[in-house]
Amino acid sequence: MSSVTIALFILVLGLIVVGAVAQRIAGLGFALLVSPFLVLILGPHEGVLLVNICGVVSSTFIVSRVWKDINWSMFRWLTIPAVFGSVGGSIAAVGLPSAPLSVTVAAVVLAGLTISLVLQRSAVVVTGNRSKVVAGVAAGLTNSMAGVGGPAVSAYALLARWPQRPFAATLQPFFAVIGSVTVLVKLLIDPGQVPPLETWMWFLIPVSIILGIFAGERLARYIHDRQARFAVIVIAFLGAGTALAKGLTDLLG
Repeated sequence: MSSVTIALFILVLGLIVVGAVAQRIAGLGFALLVSPFLVLILGPHEGVLLVNICGVVSSTFIVSRVWKDINWSMFRWLTIPAVFGSVGGSIAAVGLPSAPLSVTVAAVVLAGLTISLVLQRSAVVVTGNRSKVVAGVAAGLTNSMAGVGGPAVSAYALLARWPQRPFAATLQPFFAVIGSVTVLVKLLIDPGQVPPLETWMWFLIPVSIILGIFAGERLARYIHDRQARFAVIVIAFLGAGTALAKGLTDLLG
């Protein structure tokens, strides 16, 4: 392999570590941080698939550490609709050309971040199971198409006044399930979407995720949840803006 390829992989590993740190501290943020950059580095199809694979690994590792705080009733109401959204979104994403998919990924991230920021100041409160179903379907669709399912459930959590600790804990099995469904459906339809990584690289990815999770646990003692979410939002805006510009250039050029 060329030094450039190895250098890019080192960059990918660094992004994965930072994403895992954010995931452990704030309960989400892995995909928001990593997805736009991996789309730039690997392309929209391979980048989103790798985001989903890493998200499954990261969330699965975290589940055991937050088990006591998981709201399993909320998990079921969000996950079952999200599975249907994941299947539909995966089928649609596989058929999209690279440039439109790059624009879609960036636009979804930017829209989700903007909505989350606006809703933080909203006085509206939602109740009932219908809103959970809508949030689940939306998260499944955006996760499968853009690798980003967090904004939809974050918006629901803000409007439902869902406390941060059970919210962050419940998202871990939720992301693990919908990410697994997305990866399975995409590989069944088009196995060629697997990122072109060497075997040794695949072994280093979970190691990096574990390091990020443990680093996040230590940093969580000193970083407030609000500060962590703000940092995630700023970095994600920068990454999504860059990915959008590149996607539009490819689409129009």
